[in-house]
Amino acid sequence: AGTKETAFIYAVMSAGLVHSVTRSCSAGNMTECSCDMNLRHGGSASEGWHWGGCSDDIHYGMSFSRKFLDVPMKNITGKSRSGLTAMNLHNNEAGRQAVAKLMSVDCRCHGVSGSCAVKTCWKTMSSFEKIGRFLKDKYENSIQISDKLKKKLRRKEKSQRKIPVGKEDLLYVNKSPNYCVEDPKFGIPGTQGRECNRTSEGPDGCNLLCCGRGYNTHVVRHVERCECKFVWCCYVRCRRCETMTDVHTCK
Repeated sequence: AGTKETAFIYAVMSAGLVHSVTRSCSAGNMTECSCDMNLRHGGSASEGWHWGGCSDDIHYGMSFSRKFLDVPMKNITGKSRSGLTAMNLHNNEAGRQAVAKLMSVDCRCHGVSGSCAVKTCWKTMSSFEKIGRFLKDKYENSIQISDKLKKKLRRKEKSQRKIPVGKEDLLYVNKSPNYCVEDPKFGIPGTQGRECNRTSEGPDGCNLLCCGRGYNTHVVRHVERCECKFVWCCYVRCRRCETMTDVHTCK
């Protein structure tokens, strides 16, 4: 549908493919690739460190992702003339750029009695959780673009068109529907009846999940076996415990 959520899905999918393939390369699980050998001879011994270990070959992972995700999309639509296709291709690349941007350097010390006289360093990808948080921030600050594709992607707001679109930005064409209200046409279930957490300020909290409509509270009784003990010989004796909990559901 060309919404902000579509943009996030494409970026996460592309980043996930890069991350997974690159990890498999470094682990030696693929015959087509291994570690990044280009860094092996860099670094300076006089500076107390040198490249070594197994650097993640991010270049292979990104190349694989482009072939797997982008090429079929371009082939289906010819030369990616539509704004929606251009948006999806851009968001694919934004996901890949997120993985590359968050690469870090890990080092291991070598020396007598644990001293760090010399360090061996290598490049590694960040955890996918960190990459996901980065893309979530980009999602929350995503940019609406014009669906009429000319020479390049343009912001929809005419007053902002001189501001360049960054390769790490997430782009969308159409505004998101109202996910709070049920809409069978778009497959949106709405949030009525959803269980929520009254004390949470996060996405599971009643304030956010119920979209300002408020919530109902009802008491649920739980019966379970508790304080179980082994009796010689040979059975287990338990008590029957009851607990009452408040359950909150969106109006």
